[in-house]
Amino acid sequence: MSQSAAVQKVDTMPDLKTMANAIRFLAIDAVEKANSGHPGMPMGMADVATVLFTKFMKFDHAHPEWADRDRFILSAGHGSMLQYALNYLLGYEKMTLDQLKNFRQLHALTAGHPEVMPSAGIEMTTGPLGQGISTAPGFALAERILNARFGDELVDHWTYVIASDGDLMEGISHEACALAGHLKLGRIIVMYDDNGISIDGPTSLSYSDDVTKRFESYHWDVQTVDGHDFAAIEKAIAHAKTTDKPSIIRCKTHIGFGAPTKQGSSSSHGSPLGADEIVGTRKNLVWDHEPFHVPEEILNAWRMAGSRSAGLCEEWTARLHKSPKHDEFVAALKGDVAKTIAPLVIDVKKQFVAENKPAATRKTSGQVLEKLVPAVKELIGGSADLTGSVLTQIKGIANVTPGNYAGQYIHYGVREHGMAAIMNGLSLHGGAIPYSGTFLSFADYSRPSIRLAALMKQRVIHVMTHDSIGLGEDGPTHQAVEHVAALRAIPNTYVFRPCDGVETAECWELAINKATAPSILALTRQNLKPLRTSHTDDNLSAKGAYILADAKDAKVTIWATGSETEIAMAAKEKLDAEGTPTRVISAPCLDLFWDQEAQYIASLTDTPGIKVAIEAAIRMPWDRIIGRDGIFIGMSSFGESAPAEILYKHFGITAEHAVAAVKQKLSK
Repeated sequence: MSQSAAVQKVDTMPDLKTMANAIRFLAIDAVEKANSGHPGMPMGMADVATVLFTKFMKFDHAHPEWADRDRFILSAGHGSMLQYALNYLLGYEKMTLDQLKNFRQLHALTAGHPEVMPSAGIEMTTGPLGQGISTAPGFALAERILNARFGDELVDHWTYVIASDGDLMEGISHEACALAGHLKLGRIIVMYDDNGISIDGPTSLSYSDDVTKRFESYHWDVQTVDGHDFAAIEKAIAHAKTTDKPSIIRCKTHIGFGAPTKQGSSSSHGSPLGADEIVGTRKNLVWDHEPFHVPEEILNAWRMAGSRSAGLCEEWTARLHKSPKHDEFVAALKGDVAKTIAPLVIDVKKQFVAENKPAATRKTSGQVLEKLVPAVKELIGGSADLTGSVLTQIKGIANVTPGNYAGQYIHYGVREHGMAAIMNGLSLHGGAIPYSGTFLSFADYSRPSIRLAALMKQRVIHVMTHDSIGLGEDGPTHQAVEHVAALRAIPNTYVFRPCDGVETAECWELAINKATAPSILALTRQNLKPLRTSHTDDNLSAKGAYILADAKDAKVTIWATGSETEIAMAAKEKLDAEGTPTRVISAPCLDLFWDQEAQYIASLTDTPGIKVAIEAAIRMPWDRIIGRDGIFIGMSSFGESAPAEILYKHFGITAEHAVAAVKQKLSK
């Protein structure tokens, strides 16, 4: 059934103004009790939220993770009490009144900014401004991709966003909203809280954009309404649902609506109103109730709104059970593809061993994708205008294009940050395993969204090639030096740096199966010698680090990753020949290595003799393994512009340099 056929009317509600005031005062009371928070935005946008959730949103509080629900994203995450108040009023089981009373307290669900919990009605973590509005196109795109695959019977929903001036000021919003317009993602509706106030004062201090012209240039539908006129809000949202463009509704609101002295002032933005101001607000809005008390008739009206789509949920569930695509749909949302990809990874590992040819890991990554993408429809690839360099697109797979969403590849354009946020949305929505490519040096453009993916425990795979001075002539602007360490520093993020084709295949398997964390595949531009030259079905990279080449009574242990592993092997050969037995440990993923049991970690780290680490990056993470007195062969500065082989010699990242350093230490 189309959503347009859908929503039950609730005729017994109190007037919308009274219902909106319930949101306002729950927000006011929670912020006051916590002595911390942002009351102004919930007070200003309560009317818009009331219309949205009582008239348009398709969801069922009793089945909060219903796959075909509409998604609501509070991009202005500082106004989190708007969302918490709504979800309590609507009847989400987890969002109790006690949770509201414990706003911003340890272990409460009501954190200072919303943290993803679909079972409590929170679709994503927001707070860093710009992230919500920029992740929303990923939700909407996932809906269209799944609709193309499964049809209107199973996938037919909308993505709604409440955004602030700050969201629109952030550069990421330009990237993501422009792409949303280009792709004609008509199922996004953004309600922009156009209140003219920022923390520092009026937005005119720093912001004079013509928002209407800006979004019209992105090919969005734009409307402007009085954000406190319920009929006008309803009419605007209804119109937005008729266009094939993304929509933004400029809601002219008063921050701190109803406050006697703080309405329309930055003083209501990020501080409790205070006792006297609250008394005046209760008088102005005719709310004669104790803190946190919502009269039964008002609460009942909200609870009816929370279940108004329950019948639609039941009908959808029945359709799903009868659908010939039931199993495929459920599997797509579950996203467990381990059994599908395992034999494919084994096959491609055998292929690399049989070929035994030098190859860049960006190329071997592309060969792995040639195997995996046709077999896993959930894999949705892309790149930031670097497809031919990062090799993330495979032959025979269609592009996602404006109005045609049946493909598995997205051309994001030169929008790394927007790309990373949209990938988060694809993952959060469910039914997609997003991956995309850019150069590793541009990870800094993507970093805020990668960090948010880690915080939200989302499986998002970033293919980042040209990972060191090995890219050569493009020079230090494009040569990643500190980036691997910086990405490893993000909690719950897995940085893979494979040494050859076999490890690349294993790392892809690990990244795809890492369902609760983002992964980075740091890959080379330059060719690398094959080092894993005999096949095993086992994924040796699964422990993050392993002995690639052992030696009896080893006096030296060399750790290496990626392109420098072949340097470690060459150094071992020289040292072994000179009577210094040397072990080489390949460490394709240090993050994964530190997840292992203590006994395994100790078996590799607590070894006698000299310890060496070789990586064409900064030393920062390696002292934990080699100690302050260990030998590090790598970078301590930015790179230079020259052919790769010259740069490796120039910076001393060679087998000869490693051997000389070991000999010097042995002689002491």
